[in-house]
Amino acid sequence: MQIGSFNISIVPDGQFRLDGGAMFGVVPKALWNKLNPADEHNRILLGLNCLLIEHDDEKILIDTGIGNKFDKKFASIYAIHREKTLLDKLNEKGIDRNDITHVLMSHMHFDHIGWNTLFDGDKLVPTFPNATYFTQKGEFEVANNPDARSRASYLPENWLPLLENKQLAFIHGTSEVLPGIESVVVGGHTAHNSIIKIDTGEGIIVFLGDFIPTPSHLKTAYVMGYDLFPLELMKQKPGFLQQAADEKWLLVFEHAAEPTAGYISKDGNNWVLEKVSLH
Repeated sequence: MQIGSFNISIVPDGQFRLDGGAMFGVVPKALWNKLNPADEHNRILLGLNCLLIEHDDEKILIDTGIGNKFDKKFASIYAIHREKTLLDKLNEKGIDRNDITHVLMSHMHFDHIGWNTLFDGDKLVPTFPNATYFTQKGEFEVANNPDARSRASYLPENWLPLLENKQLAFIHGTSEVLPGIESVVVGGHTAHNSIIKIDTGEGIIVFLGDFIPTPSHLKTAYVMGYDLFPLELMKQKPGFLQQAADEKWLLVFEHAAEPTAGYISKDGNNWVLEKVSLH
């Protein structure tokens, strides 16, 4: 979709599965299973949807999927499935990994920054050698000193090569990272979890990350067991969504099972999503 001088498209890195109970916290399975049917291991299907922004001479990626640095056990646990990777999808658009100029991280969990790096032979290197990678400084500090609950979500191989190659830049709280592109700290999922807000001049686009990972999470009480600060998230969500509806923001859902974006409106007490194709 071309909006103003920004060309926006969802670039998926395939699908994976996580425990449905963990994805919906205290919401009973009898409710969430209707729209998100679990498999025999109680896992639901989720997407790994990244966002590509082409603006002037810049090619900007928001999050980088789950990558390829995992073994068979890891792939089995998370039921990773894809015929084409993020890099394959970029190549289909005529974009080589050398062409990416910037990478913005919503946060630093392994399913969001996996393609930050890859193996070149036996050596880990930045996947996008000409890009500056941006992350919130507070998130980076937590990632390097995680608590026992969060440790498994942070894999240093996804960022150490960026440091060694001097390609990592820090964002200090909510701020404009590039012209028209803002990293907004919303917390909730992690203390420094962010959404990415793109002001095209002709409309606002918001990449939701793990703030509202799927359309099923539009309901206030539908927050993840993975969220470290669920009450904080629940306080923010209604006001955010009302503003998104009033101002007709285009919302992009990172973990929708299929690449999903759209506009929301209110129908009684429920949010209704009008989907828009960003393939």
